[in-house]
Amino acid sequence: MNAQTKTVRVAAAMILENHQVFATQRGYGEFKDGWEFPGGKIEKDESGDRAVVREIQEELASIVEPVQLLTTIEMDYPSFHLSMECWICHLVDGNLCLLEAEDARWLSRKTIDSVAWLPADKEVVTQLKESGLL
Repeated sequence: MNAQTKTVRVAAAMILENHQVFATQRGYGEFKDGWEFPGGKIEKDESGDRAVVREIQEELASIVEPVQLLTTIEMDYPSFHLSMECWICHLVDGNLCLLEAEDARWLSRKTIDSVAWLPADKEVVTQLKESGLL
C-alpha cells in the first residue's frame, strides 16, 4: 500500500443461523452482482461493532447483535485499501428486507461456494469454514 492509497474501513456482518450464513448480492457500483457479507463503511469515531448494527438496520431493516470479531481482512484494490472488520452476528429482530442488495441467500457449508464472492469476502468464507461455525 503506498502513501497515496486511501483506506476504506468497513464492518461486515456474518449473520449466522442454523449453521448457515446470510449473504447479499450487490445491486450497484463497481462491484455490482458480486456476493458479499452485508455491512458498510465505518464512520469517523464509530466502532466496528456499532457500524455493523447501524449498517444492517439501514440495508436490511433488521437488528443484529455482534457476538465476536471473526477477523479483519486487509486487501489492496486498484484505487483503495480495504480494511474490513468481520463480525459474527445473531439476528435479534427483523426479516432481513433487501433495501439495497439485489438478491440474498442463506448459505451452508455445502452451498457457500455456489456464489461469486467479491475478493475480500472470499477470505472470510475460508475463515468461516476453518472456524467450524458453518
